[in-house]
Amino acid sequence: MSDPTLITLISIGVTLFFMMGVPVFLVIAYWVIGMSYVLDLQLLNMGAALQDVFTDGFALLAMPLFILTGDLINRSGIARRLSDFAYACLGWIRGGLAMASLGACGLFAAISGSNSATTATIGSMLHPEMVKGGYDERFSAATAAAGGTVGIIIPPSIIFIVYGFLMNLPISDLFVAGIIPGSLMVLGMMLACFIICWRNGWGYLIALSPFRVFKTGLGAWLGFFAIGLVLWGIYTGKFSPTEAAGVTVGFGIIAGLVSWVISKTLRMDQNKDWSEKSTISMLVVEGFTIPQIPGIVMRSAQITGILAPLIAISVVMQQILSLLGAQEVIGNFVTSMGGFYPVLFTAMAIVFIFGMVLESLPVTIILAPILAPIAASIGVDPIHFAVIFLVGASIGFITPPYGLNLYVASGVTGVPYFKLLRYTVPYLFALISVWLLVSLIPSLSLYLVELAK
Repeated sequence: MSDPTLITLISIGVTLFFMMGVPVFLVIAYWVIGMSYVLDLQLLNMGAALQDVFTDGFALLAMPLFILTGDLINRSGIARRLSDFAYACLGWIRGGLAMASLGACGLFAAISGSNSATTATIGSMLHPEMVKGGYDERFSAATAAAGGTVGIIIPPSIIFIVYGFLMNLPISDLFVAGIIPGSLMVLGMMLACFIICWRNGWGYLIALSPFRVFKTGLGAWLGFFAIGLVLWGIYTGKFSPTEAAGVTVGFGIIAGLVSWVISKTLRMDQNKDWSEKSTISMLVVEGFTIPQIPGIVMRSAQITGILAPLIAISVVMQQILSLLGAQEVIGNFVTSMGGFYPVLFTAMAIVFIFGMVLESLPVTIILAPILAPIAASIGVDPIHFAVIFLVGASIGFITPPYGLNLYVASGVTGVPYFKLLRYTVPYLFALISVWLLVSLIPSLSLYLVELAK
């Protein structure tokens, strides 16, 4: 049997696996193993690639650390305080709780750097509250899924770290470049959320209370401090993104342990409503104990254990695609479009299509080395294109048939996957509109980068 026939059969086989619901990681792994056999590549190549993920890539060490940071922030109760603050600011508007959910996603993303962690954390906290507050449960779950998309755009971002590692770009510059686009994504989704809730009459309104805003903001001070610590350290050069991840893990552990001791010593009831708590109680979160830390670390390790092999498999997949000439075919197709905008929009369309069926990690590892040089050849700034690329990849988190955030939201809320799809459409339109805006106005990505230099 000829190699082209084997390649075709293997590709058809793994496609059927994907359609049957086999996890994407296993689908990619089966394809890589099959292609390695056809092309006579040693399977040890995958083991070497997995080893190189963290031994040769110091920047990638930030990935498990930021994941652990998100779990520590969630378990300590800091994430809940950020959500309370967002609701105090927006609860007086129609759809305020849903918009607060999106705002909380943006705040949590500024600490965790992960889309799935953002969706899981905010979804599990606010979905029950939204249902009690008069929102459709399907819309509530879809809102958590959509809000999670900013998890990889608002710094610190795990995928920006991977992109910078692959393309040899300053990760601190990528982080700065994501601030305005990520904020626009949140605002765009808030606008879509307001329109939907206004048309359906969803959500109970609360009075705008400056005192409530102040008190809940005071209660969220640890979250704001963590965000400021990361941004200050990276942008002043005090520590690298990887070191920043380590610092925030240390901060999360110290804040959680000290808060638990203070809370128990002073016999504070952290389950009370904000209005029933004293100012001192608002300054202290629930926290956790030392025996609980291994469980938190294990949860983070489970997520890292999924992502690290995926990176390794994707690296080998990139090598195989290069041997098959796929990268050259895609590159020639994009460049054949001719002209600045046709090439740029074709590249964006390819990212969008790949994002529909793959997670952002393999999309980045496979496509970035192909499309980034082409974008640079037509005059697109590398930092600007990185933002364009990753905003497009983030939209894939709520785009069927893959839509990782949709699966996460379905898992934490109990709403079936297919029932979420209808309510993601308005958010998709909002995100695509912001994406086009970011691609056409480079200053949205580059202004803060140039200002920081």
